[in-house]
Amino acid sequence: MVVLICLSRVFLLSLVLLFSFTDLCNSQSNSNNRSIEYLKLRLLHKDPFVSPAQALSHDYHRLSVLFSSLQSRKALKAPVISGASTGSGQYFVDLRVGTPPQKILLVADTGSDLVWVKCSACRNCTKHEPGSAFLARHSTTFSPIHCYHPACRLVPHPLKHQPCNHTSLHSTCRYVYSYADESKTSGVFSRETTTLNTSSGREAKLRNLAFGCGFRISGPSVSGASFNGAHGVMGLGRGPISFSSQVGKRFGNKFSYCLMDYTISPPPTSYLMFGEEPEPIITRKPIISFTPLQTNPLSPTFYYIGIKSVTVDGVKLPVNPSVWAFDRQGNGGTVVDSGTTLTFLAEPAYRQILTAFKRRMRLPRTAGAALGFDLCVNVSGVSRPRLPRLSFRLVGNSVFSPPARNYFIDTTEGIKCLALQAVNSPSGFSVIGNLMQQGFLFEFDRDRSRLGFSRHGCALL
Repeated sequence: MVVLICLSRVFLLSLVLLFSFTDLCNSQSNSNNRSIEYLKLRLLHKDPFVSPAQALSHDYHRLSVLFSSLQSRKALKAPVISGASTGSGQYFVDLRVGTPPQKILLVADTGSDLVWVKCSACRNCTKHEPGSAFLARHSTTFSPIHCYHPACRLVPHPLKHQPCNHTSLHSTCRYVYSYADESKTSGVFSRETTTLNTSSGREAKLRNLAFGCGFRISGPSVSGASFNGAHGVMGLGRGPISFSSQVGKRFGNKFSYCLMDYTISPPPTSYLMFGEEPEPIITRKPIISFTPLQTNPLSPTFYYIGIKSVTVDGVKLPVNPSVWAFDRQGNGGTVVDSGTTLTFLAEPAYRQILTAFKRRMRLPRTAGAALGFDLCVNVSGVSRPRLPRLSFRLVGNSVFSPPARNYFIDTTEGIKCLALQAVNSPSGFSVIGNLMQQGFLFEFDRDRSRLGFSRHGCALL
């Protein structure tokens, strides 16, 4: 199950506008956290497979939205929370917003830019469920951005929004995000003090973080079961309003994460790291493979990578290279997305992979159509079932070879299903979801425009 993020974005920015927004966000440091060399946040994860069919349904919803949009370095490291307890496939970041701080849970999402939070405008909130929304009126540091401020041009506005009155102090920057399934989140683009609990137990306080204060939220994408337990989204995309862009310059314009295996009990902690944590002398730095990040002018938010070929059990499949390439309209390509659970592949490649898997499978098959999967096998009584191995050779000649548990999931007792899906939309692109990423260190180096990954780097986080 995945949160759906609106992709209504403004892509063409003047240098003046960009510098103005940078100034808005660079006033975050204070005397309490100037010594912070990195930001490390704990990620909280929620089990995406309480209901596989439901998780798949929400992934389809998300993809329909994605396809429709087309000096010394410091670091920040924070915990990332799994959404297993509420049946959601997202990874969450726990933070506090406002003064005094109010606890908020946001979905960590590399497939979107906007940071937004469910807000409430009530004054007397005795009937308001505690912790269900950010109470803007209860914060002394909440500050709506004026509609005349250059940063306001970075978010889409309501079609019927009144022209901006630059002489009025009360003319706020209003935004609206519409989703392909008619879900919407709208409100006021604002600034606020944000407090994060780092893995070291110290607090990191970010001042003037720009975010969407959503007073109206509707539709399954942002209020249904796939959003269960979340108060909003931490967009980590490549656009100027994302969290990674706003804090990036302060921490080397680099972030990384490890999404740990949710099936392990007790589940290991996952982390979201901004910058680089100093390494102990006795610790060997893992060997990281890199692939260039590709840029699609029509969808500049996404982290695209290039796939050259795919193999199953070491046998290269005859997939035409054009299947993985952009076309002249900007369609196609492959996106690394922490907000999608399953992996979706261009239909011609998916069909060949599925055929190759079926040919090599020696386990008895069972029906999986009811769950939305094309290949399910019965592993009852088999302690270590032999499953085909899938590998992707990427641009730059690196190889991403995840273990079988990253693409075969337990749907019911004794049944495993291939957690890959076909992308049939002409405007669609392939998506490497968070299940496929589990157990790997992923490093998003934005200055060098490259994505690094390592199977052995998560112990350092």
